Amino acid sequence: MNYKDFEEIITPARLGRYLAASSGNTRKAMTLYRKNIKLSQELFTVISCFEIALRNAIDGHYTTVLGNDWLKNAASPSGIFDNNKCRLTQTNINDAIRNLNLRYSHYKLIAEMGFGFWRYLFANNQFNAAGSTLLRILPSKPRSTPTTQYNHNFILNQLAVINELRNRIAHHEPICFLPGQPIKDTMFARNHYNLILQLFQWMEIDAHALLFGLDHIEEVCDEIDNL
Repeated sequence: MNYKDFEEIITPARLGRYLAASSGNTRKAMTLYRKNIKLSQELFTVISCFEIALRNAIDGHYTTVLGNDWLKNAASPSGIFDNNKCRLTQTNINDAIRNLNLRYSHYKLIAEMGFGFWRYLFANNQFNAAGSTLLRILPSKPRSTPTTQYNHNFILNQLAVINELRNRIAHHEPICFLPGQPIKDTMFARNHYNLILQLFQWMEIDAHALLFGLDHIEEVCDEIDNL
């Protein structure tokens, strides 16, 4: 496909930064656009695997601590999230239960909750309401120091970074540029990827084994750098 036809489909506004990052070379601009899609696919796959691992680790922990139907019970009257400080969390759970209706099971409810829900279980109110034990799913997390507190708020903020990247990819925003500039750069993607690997390590999950055959992020980043 020639650039003019490609631009007509994708729109000049969206392709403009790819063209600028390619110094006006239309063939390179189209290649960079496609490589960005490939990198987005690769990162979204890794994020999806991380999300599943995270929610299953949280579920396993709270099943042990709070019981087999802990999530439904937490949102029930007199449940741990039945208070003004956790009202949105309670509402999200009960909405999901209503949506499942007769199809309800604990495992379907777990699958119904999104990344943002699991992230917010590390927020102060939710973390404290559930017994302040959730950091146990990260047994290899570093110990806090006078300069860095590796507490639940730290984890909440790290998960927010991943959640933001997930949403960026879902909305087809590019991830192959310096933030806010039409300059080709893969450090944004590489840094987020390394953060996910770090969290996997803290959870004592072998990320390379889990992602075997799925993870080509470094390879695609190298291809973008070499364009």
